[in-house]
Amino acid sequence: MAETEHAVRLDRIRDTARGPLHILAEQLHSGLHDNLRSVTVVGSTLTDDFKPGVSDINTVVVLDRHSTPSLSFLASLAKPLRKQGLAAPLMVTSSYIDRSRDVFGIEFLDFQLVHETIFGDDPFAPLTFDKRNVRLQCERELKALLVKMKQGYITVAGDPRYVRDEVVAAAKLLAPLLRAMLWLKDVERPKTTTATLHKAAEQFNVELDAAIDADRWRCERRRLTTAEVEAGFEDVFAAAESLTQIIDGLEL
Repeated sequence: MAETEHAVRLDRIRDTARGPLHILAEQLHSGLHDNLRSVTVVGSTLTDDFKPGVSDINTVVVLDRHSTPSLSFLASLAKPLRKQGLAAPLMVTSSYIDRSRDVFGIEFLDFQLVHETIFGDDPFAPLTFDKRNVRLQCERELKALLVKMKQGYITVAGDPRYVRDEVVAAAKLLAPLLRAMLWLKDVERPKTTTATLHKAAEQFNVELDAAIDADRWRCERRRLTTAEVEAGFEDVFAAAESLTQIIDGLEL
């Protein structure tokens, strides 16, 4: 693939991810041809949050137009990608990104903060966002998180083995939400989860130690006691509840 070997830019990608991403770009260019506009790496692959063998390599593939053949081609890559540690790419068009800034501000702000476009033109750097839309999405997501945590606890019948997973998932969801809230306050956003939680705790005067602990639980093999899990759930839930009150009263 002489043409794309010069076009694929991997110099800012960690060594362990370069091989899989080069293969992905090669396959996408070969299978999608002129329908491929860009391939962008997003998420923990680009930060110190990345844990080899645990973290997925996440990408956004921008197409010129949606088509069933393009979708089928990407579907055919699903199993090989998984073996390389690559999550299924998020497949979008440029017009979709532009028309979705009002509803996916949290996600696109996170992509804008941490991304590397390895093929084609950068789809995220030029984006702008309306703070009112981002604030509303933060409110909606935080209130939905409270419902999700309660329903999750009931669904697993309070079993601490699974409640632990609910707490870990909640802490993971909080990080991009808090980065968006920091953006709303024009505060510099950290790129890693722990730094984000520390910064938000200071900025919003909210206790987030339990969320920081829960983020560490993701990669720990240590068996937690029932008391630890219950305390973690209660504290993360309380933090999310406090944040809903803060976002409700946030003046822009």
